[in-house]
Amino acid sequence: MTGLPVPELPVARAAGCPFDPPAELARLRNEQPLRRLHYPDGHVGWLATGHAVVRAVLADPRFSSRYELMHLPLPGAPDGPLPPAPPGDMSGIDAPGHTRYRRLLMGKFTVRRMRELTTRAEQITAACLDAMERQGPPADLVEAFAQPVPALMICELLGVPSEDRDVFQRHTHTVTDMSRTMDERAAAYSAVQDIIRDLVTEKRATPTDDLLGDLAREGDLTDDELAGLGTFLLGAGLDTTANMLGLGTFALLRHPDQLAALRDDPALADQAVEELMRYLTITDTGIRAALEDVELDGHLIRAGETVTLSLQAANRDPLRFPDPDTLDLRRRATGHVGFGHGPHQCLGQQLARVEMRAAFPALLARFPGLRLAVPPEEVPLRTTSSIYGVHRLPVTW
Repeated sequence: MTGLPVPELPVARAAGCPFDPPAELARLRNEQPLRRLHYPDGHVGWLATGHAVVRAVLADPRFSSRYELMHLPLPGAPDGPLPPAPPGDMSGIDAPGHTRYRRLLMGKFTVRRMRELTTRAEQITAACLDAMERQGPPADLVEAFAQPVPALMICELLGVPSEDRDVFQRHTHTVTDMSRTMDERAAAYSAVQDIIRDLVTEKRATPTDDLLGDLAREGDLTDDELAGLGTFLLGAGLDTTANMLGLGTFALLRHPDQLAALRDDPALADQAVEELMRYLTITDTGIRAALEDVELDGHLIRAGETVTLSLQAANRDPLRFPDPDTLDLRRRATGHVGFGHGPHQCLGQQLARVEMRAAFPALLARFPGLRLAVPPEEVPLRTTSSIYGVHRLPVTW
């Protein structure tokens, strides 16, 4: 069965269902987990929606992450090929360059080292909750909690002065905002790189005991590579976890039985984080380009064709996760693709887990009566961003 090509990537979520993927994705996945897709620039590539197919593409080195080989599936994509990834941008390159960067960083993001940061994550979480409690209700949970916790953590890990975090947060938001022009997003990326480059110069002269300081002292990276890696890690560490904390809290508030389960049993935090990552899938789409002809799921993908990967559809695949549209914090959600899969699986996933495991139980313990301060339909959603979440989350207690 080949079916008709999908005319465009479904992106519209159903009204009143802020946590569910577009319903059309489920229909397409259930009919055919790999099928043709029309792209805005006229390219006819592929759309993968099934869990097994998405993981197969992510794990296969015959599919490239290089930006300049990709066709973008979203309307408003620029005409012509994308520019290659700048130095240090690990998400847009393949081996051996990607392998070189990843080896340099793997020792900085081990499970053991991230566990050592648990105490610091708990301290930062408590300080943010103290400030939120002093201010009193109502509060915007994004501004008071979801953004500052990961911002302080990643700035501390990298060795970025905490007073710069607001600037970085603003620029990172612009980079991921798909409603901004390519020029605006590129300017925001360059602004972050300029700040990081100045920081690299300082660390070259006076090495410090932090990730950027270690790389400046130990690695064979150029200043451009160091600045690029710092920008990449900062963006990944700020925006993704902040939106998981914001949207995750919104989801818990809309599922009071699950909120009560986590509040009453903080030991459930490990499973809760994995289930929230699966259920929400804030990075909802990935893209790969075939480097050669590849046979997959009964189809021949030709060299040069782009495959769009619906991570959110894969994480709701009933063939992998029974009753997938139900948020169940006691589920063993192993194998989800919320952090990706394969060579490009999220390098900072252990740091994100540390932060979320500390933050969610502490928030619910401090404010057991936490609730929305506005009707749920008035919570503003980040529908034009490559990282899904909420712009604000007004809460009271």
